[in-house]
Amino acid sequence: MTSAHLTIGQLAKRSGLAHSALRYYEDLGLIAAKRTSGNQRRYEQATLRRLGFIRAAQQVGLTLEEITAALSTLPDGRTPNAEDWSRLSASWRPRLDEQIERLVRLRDQLDSCIGCGCLSLKTCALRNPGDAAAARGTGAVHLEPGDPGDSSH
Repeated sequence: MTSAHLTIGQLAKRSGLAHSALRYYEDLGLIAAKRTSGNQRRYEQATLRRLGFIRAAQQVGLTLEEITAALSTLPDGRTPNAEDWSRLSASWRPRLDEQIERLVRLRDQLDSCIGCGCLSLKTCALRNPGDAAAARGTGAVHLEPGDPGDSSH
C-alpha cells in the first residue's frame, strides 16, 4: 500500500479520535479500511475528511444514525468532491436552523425563569400557569421551535 494510506494509529493521531472510536465507526460503516496481508487496517487519506464531517455533525447534535444515512448518499469508489459535500450539508440546513432557534430561545429565556425568584418551571404563575406545559409533552417544551409561550416572563 502507498504512503497515502494511514495506519489506525496515524488516523487516530491526525483525527484526535481514539482507536476504539475508529473501529466503532468502521463497524457502523461510517469509514472503511483496507487490510494488509498481515490483517492490519489501512485508511485512505480522504477518511480524515469524513471524520471531520462526522465530528462536526455530532457537535451540532446529529445522531450517528443520521450521519450514517447522510454518508451513505456519498459516492463509493471515489473521494467525495465539494459538490457532494455541499449537497449533503444542504440537506441538514432545516435541522440546523431548528437547533439554532432552540439555542437562541434558551439564551433569551434562561435568565427570566431563574431570575424571577419562584424557581419552579412547573408551578410558575407567569410562565406555566396551571402546569399547562404538561399537556405539550416531556422536556423543555418552551424551548422548542414554534413555542407559542410568552417569552417575556
